[in-house]
Amino acid sequence: MILINLLPHRAEKRRRRKQAFFVGLGLSGVVGALVAALWTVGLWKLTEQQRERNRYLEAETQRLDEQIRDIASLKKEIDGLKARQKVVIDFQIDRNMPVHLLNELVHQTPEGVYLSTLKQDGTKVVLTGMAQSNERVSELLRKVANDSPWIEHPELTETKATLVATSSREQKRLYEFSMRFDLKRPVEKPSMAASRSAMPGSAAMAPVVK
Repeated sequence: MILINLLPHRAEKRRRRKQAFFVGLGLSGVVGALVAALWTVGLWKLTEQQRERNRYLEAETQRLDEQIRDIASLKKEIDGLKARQKVVIDFQIDRNMPVHLLNELVHQTPEGVYLSTLKQDGTKVVLTGMAQSNERVSELLRKVANDSPWIEHPELTETKATLVATSSREQKRLYEFSMRFDLKRPVEKPSMAASRSAMPGSAAMAPVVK
C-alpha cells in the first residue's frame, strides 16, 4: 500500500528552521548578556582594587608628608642650635682675642720699641708707640706680618720724628708711629685658661720696653 503525504511539508520545514533560528538567537543573546555581566563584574572588581590602591597610596603619601614636615621642623631646630652654638663659640673667641693679642705684642715687639696705646674695635686694632729708629718700626711691622698667627694685614699709618726730654734734662730723638691691623680668628678654639683672663677690647698700656 502506498502512503502519500498531502501536508505542506515545505512550510513545516521553514517553520522549524525559523524556530531554530530564533532559539539560537535567544541563546546567543543570553550568552552575550552573561558575558557582558561577567565582564562588568570583573571590571567593577578591578576598579575597586584600583581605588583601594589609590586610597592606600594617599594614606601613605599623607604619612610621608607628615614625616617630611617633622624632619623639616627638626632640621630647623638643629640649624637654630648650630647657629646659637656658633654665636657662643664666636663670642668666646672674640672675648679671648685681646688676651692673645697682648701676648703676641709682648713676644713680637722688638727691642727699642715702646708701645703706648692699643685700641680695638671688633677685629680692627690701632696701635701707637715710640721707637728708637724707623728701622725698629719696620722690624715690628715685619714681625707681626710674618710671625704672628693672630695678626694680619698690618699697615703703618704714620711715623714722625720727635724730641723727648729725658730725666737728665736732655732731649732724645725718637720716632712716634701709628699702625693698624686686623685680628685673625684662630683655627682651634682658644684655651679655657685664656678665657678666664679675658680683657676689654680697648685699653691704655703702660710703656713696654724691650
